[in-house]
Amino acid sequence: MLWYQSIPTWFQKFFPNLIWQIPDPNEKVVYLTFDDGPHPEISIWVANELEKRNLKATFFCVGNNAQKFPDTQAEIVKRGHRVGNHTMRHLKGWQTQDELYIEDVKECSQYVQSNLFRPPYGRIKTKQVRKLKDNFKIVMWSLLSCDFEKNLNCHAALKGLKKKTKNGSIVVFHDSTKAEKNLKKMLPEYLDYLTQNGFSCKTL
Repeated sequence: MLWYQSIPTWFQKFFPNLIWQIPDPNEKVVYLTFDDGPHPEISIWVANELEKRNLKATFFCVGNNAQKFPDTQAEIVKRGHRVGNHTMRHLKGWQTQDELYIEDVKECSQYVQSNLFRPPYGRIKTKQVRKLKDNFKIVMWSLLSCDFEKNLNCHAALKGLKKKTKNGSIVVFHDSTKAEKNLKKMLPEYLDYLTQNGFSCKTL
């Protein structure tokens, strides 16, 4: 089983319009991201864990959830984090007609005001990228926690994340019910690892 996923640098170079990592020449920085919220309990739990360590993150919000839980999204922003567009209905770009996909992203923008966009599952067509890149920074990732995996070995996943984390890494967790169990096992230890090893965490 794949415990975590690291996107090779050579692969990233084939998609220059997508943001995979952002190395900082002046400090060790990691960009924590959380997908699929906002969720009124889980997202706030994440925000509390970040606040304990004075860390910031970016939350890629599904429009349907932002519509249902506007107070949760507002609280995330109030605490100094940033939000991004994750489509209205968590669509797979590869399986969605282009015009419908773009309209779904636009609809999400009614509830998530941001120039950041992350395609659900990382699945987006080249034509969809072309249609979105002028209005959005399209953010992918360099490290995926795989916290959504039902039978995840959290110890192995954390070991892999720690080993692969470097300056500029964009790391994905999920503030969702599907990932909650693994998230709560993994995130506090990973955040402690970052702070103990001199990484700062900023919004995108």
